[in-house]
Amino acid sequence: MSDTPTEPDLSPDLVLHAYASGIFPMAEHRDDANVFWVDPRRRGIIPLDGFHLSRSLARRMRRMPHQMRINTAFAQVMKACGDRSETWINPLITNIFNALHDEGHAHSLEVWAEGELIGGIYGLALGGVFCGESMFSRRTDASKMALAYLVDRLNMAGFTLLDTQFLTPHLASLGGIEITRAAYHRRLRAALEITADFTAPPLASAQEVLQRSTQTS
Repeated sequence: MSDTPTEPDLSPDLVLHAYASGIFPMAEHRDDANVFWVDPRRRGIIPLDGFHLSRSLARRMRRMPHQMRINTAFAQVMKACGDRSETWINPLITNIFNALHDEGHAHSLEVWAEGELIGGIYGLALGGVFCGESMFSRRTDASKMALAYLVDRLNMAGFTLLDTQFLTPHLASLGGIEITRAAYHRRLRAALEITADFTAPPLASAQEVLQRSTQTS
């Protein structure tokens, strides 16, 4: 991790190059004018064949009326992810990722219910790696639902690596693991050789996601 802040003149091309090199930007807090670069010694990932979809989550996906959407509310998802007491998402990161979204590199997967955005996740797609940045929930398990749909989409689109940057107890309960920096960089290099399209797969129903999850678990 670098302790030297960057100048507030990040460009989308610079950020893409950084992610392709295995590093990513963070801010100390929401009002920080700068960011610093991070390359963790221990990297969090979710193996795409190892997502843990619990019975309770499966029941909620079956029973709770909801809709999944892709890239219809990217700015709203980012805002919701940063709307907490402590966050590394500052205006500089927000602006850069909105620009990356406009260029087709950053994506949001959204959970809607009764016309309300209740959960979602956003991240950056490069080759066959999806760098998950943050997720949020306004109803019970909505972020977990978003992650279940995300894993299914990545599998269907041909991705091979889901980067979560760090491993939290919450992510570990969903199948997340830690690998070394060197192991992550090896997987990243291989994933960057792959051509995958996040937007290509059609929107899947809850039943389709649950069926495929059962087949791969």
